[in-house]
Amino acid sequence: MGKGRAVVDREGLRVQRYSLGPYSTNAYLLICKKTGESVLIDAPAEAETIMKALEGTKPRYILLTHTHLDHIGALAELRSLKIPLAAHAAERPNLSSPPEFFLEDGEKICFGQQELKVLHTPGHTKGSLSFYLEGFLFSGDTLFPGGPGKTVSPAALKEIIASITRQLFTLPDHTRVFPGHGEDTVLKKEKEAYKIFASSPHDPNLCGDVTWLSD
Repeated sequence: MGKGRAVVDREGLRVQRYSLGPYSTNAYLLICKKTGESVLIDAPAEAETIMKALEGTKPRYILLTHTHLDHIGALAELRSLKIPLAAHAAERPNLSSPPEFFLEDGEKICFGQQELKVLHTPGHTKGSLSFYLEGFLFSGDTLFPGGPGKTVSPAALKEIIASITRQLFTLPDHTRVFPGHGEDTVLKKEKEAYKIFASSPHDPNLCGDVTWLSD
């Protein structure tokens, strides 16, 4: 069973990370400490664990980074809670029930006194989203420590790199990156590693699981 861990605890904001299911997929519960309002980013598995985590908060939204099965395994059960669901429109075909609303690049999502910015970061999937909140980035399967998320073609790799460099690497260096799997990283470290990757020649057919310093 996934166990929650506080990865951010500062004035006004608490973030709990839950590593859930067979792929140890991360779900993030963001809580406004002033109002108790919360948002859940992704619903990987172990619905009972997530429901227990939501107790004592006022859930505003469930936000999906994308709709691969390892990120939505608990969604069917969580829908019974009537929490508004949001995703990018390109992810709609993979959802059994339509979200209450679709998210677009640049949109703002408020919960309590906190505000998330929506970043459309296609490449891993066409509708992949990342979410930014003043020094914290929730990157789904777009950016991991050491490289981009998995891609299915060279074109998709180019697309995800464009998303990372144009959308994510423009954020402050000190930004902490919380990915869809594994531990967090710092954006400055990823920018520096990418510079090395970008300065080297690569196979034109490169795709799949790519790392900045090994490919």
